[in-house]
Amino acid sequence: MLPVNSTTAFFSTFLVTGIPGLEAVHIWISIPSCAMFLITLVGNVTIMTVIWREQTLHVPMYLFLAMLAASDLGLSLSTFSTMLRIFWLDARELTFSACFTQMFFIHTFQDFESAIILAMAFDRYVAISRPLHYSSILTNSVITRIGLAIVSRTLTVQVPLPILLRRLCFCRSNVLSHFYCLHPDIIKLSCSNSRINSSLGLFVVLSTMGLDFLLILFSYVLILKTVLRIASHGGRLKALNTCVSHVSAVVVFFTPMICLSMLHRFGPRLPSHVYMTLANMHFLIPPVMNPIVYVVKTKQMRDKIFKFFIKRQAGESR
Repeated sequence: MLPVNSTTAFFSTFLVTGIPGLEAVHIWISIPSCAMFLITLVGNVTIMTVIWREQTLHVPMYLFLAMLAASDLGLSLSTFSTMLRIFWLDARELTFSACFTQMFFIHTFQDFESAIILAMAFDRYVAISRPLHYSSILTNSVITRIGLAIVSRTLTVQVPLPILLRRLCFCRSNVLSHFYCLHPDIIKLSCSNSRINSSLGLFVVLSTMGLDFLLILFSYVLILKTVLRIASHGGRLKALNTCVSHVSAVVVFFTPMICLSMLHRFGPRLPSHVYMTLANMHFLIPPVMNPIVYVVKTKQMRDKIFKFFIKRQAGESR
């Protein structure tokens, strides 16, 4: 009988999956994937650099945006790496250690993003309901404490997951369902008792992204109540317009996750590429879309980026 704590019971590696039925055109699919990755890198690095260098942007809204950009960058680096390896090299094998490490970083940055979006909802609520006290409520020390709380909460719930996975045996199959390693996907391949892993994984999802989503909805109920008390129609529109970028981030991040969860639990059995598409949308689209939406919808951010590039061009031409 094989020992329960031997992760290498029958397999020494996991195999990540490409797009079923489209293996012959992976190289062509890699072109838009590379374009998405490039947009993600340029967009998020630009946002972080401009906010870092511009003192006028060292205010709560933009500091939270810099945190979101850093989280998006980490998430995209964690996911695009194996995707491009599959498309370019057909390299599908990952050792257990590599797979567990990738899983840890994907879920960690996923939780970071969820918590930062919640913090941005609180920022919008304070800005609309207490505009005169905005700077005194959201001071730099408060933002620092919020950032530390996000990191502490995320690491507290995520660190045990890869540690507990090492006690499992994997003997049913070593083929994962996605481009990358995800906790629920890995557990399905275990032939050990994975009840603790499953229960902890569910608790982590509910206590982080599930709770964050409910609190975001609650914050927008409060925001709408505040906006409806504004006398002028123009004032109400102006207040709501400050939330457009954040609402877009909420929709882009949470909608694929909720749809995927509902389909897994209550929907009919659909082809595997449907689940893969929703999972890819959840992990790959937000890092691409968030910088675009915030630059397009935020005039101050857009102006500072234009000024930043103009200064760089002027410096290079000397």
